[in-house]
Formats: sequence, C-alpha cells, structure tokens
Amino acid sequence: MAEAGTLLDEAGVAWWLAGGQAIDWFVGKTTRPHFDLDLGIWRDEALRVQERLAGWDLRCPDPPGTLRPWAPGERLPPRVHNVWCREDAAGPWRFELQLNDREDGRWAYRRDGRVRVPVAELTFERDGVACLRPEVQLLFKSKLLREIDEHDFSVAAPLLSREAAAWLAEALATVDAGHPWRARLNGA
Repeated sequence: MAEAGTLLDEAGVAWWLAGGQAIDWFVGKTTRPHFDLDLGIWRDEALRVQERLAGWDLRCPDPPGTLRPWAPGERLPPRVHNVWCREDAAGPWRFELQLNDREDGRWAYRRDGRVRVPVAELTFERDGVACLRPEVQLLFKSKLLREIDEHDFSVAAPLLSREAAAWLAEALATVDAGHPWRARLNGA
C-alpha cells in the first residue's frame, strides 16, 4: 500500500484505503487474507492520477466483463467506477482505483444517488492512513453478499457506533428494504 499511496500523493490527489483492508484497519487487525488493494479517489481527480502513472497499463471495465485500456486524457464516463493498475501488461495488478463522485461537498453512492455523506465524514484516519468509513464500505459490500462480504460485516458491524449502524441501516433501507443486514443492525 505504501508504494501506491506514494504514487497518489505525488499525483496530488486525495485518496483512501477501501475494500476489505479498510474494514481490517477499522477493526484494528487483519481478519482475513486480502488478494487486492482497493484505493478510493475522486473521479474529478482521476486524470491527475493517470498523468502520474503515464507508462503504466491502466484498464477499466467498460463494457462490464472486459478490461479496456484507459486512453490518455480520457474522462471516464459515469458508468466506469474502477481502474485496474499495473506497471506493464505482463506484470501483476498492483491496485484498483475506486472512482467516487462528489457534488456540493457530499459524496454520492454510485448505486443510488439519494445516499450521500458529507465529504469531510467519508473517511477516518488510522496510523496516518485515510480509510473509507466502515459503514460506507459495508454499503458497497451489501450488494453481492459473498463470503468475504459476510465476513467483513460480521467483524465490523459489532464495532460500529450507534450513529454509524443507524446510517447503514437507513442506507440499506433506501437501496434494498429487505436486505438481511438491516435486521442484524437493528437488533444490535
């Protein structure tokens, strides 16, 4: 993560740890193996990252199910939410950028724009690293309910503040009123 963070710092953009590793940073320990590195950035700063990573193999899932090259200077359309990054086409993927949108000082959930968070409240810091707030990361993880998503919910949900648990329950009610995590959050 240090190398990727340095590259993003050199690009002069705000960034934060996302995905399962952000959950582990919130919990305060590694709770499962992680095979990728997810880093959040603002979509409107993505071209600065692209410029800093000139010469890297940068690809986006567009259309979904494919990974096409991200053309130099291309402003990615709203339907593109991720960019896979590796130093060259023969090397391993180093990290994945999660593109996030903001409007009027608020982050907007890409799957339902009614769910918003003030930009200043989107992350928390631990050991000098900005991390996506666990309730927001769990909202992302709520869509697929894979084994790793269930695991991350089970380790993080009991540690959420009342306010964070209430926010997640309300966000889930907005996007999926029947989501099974709602009952588990409301029972906590």
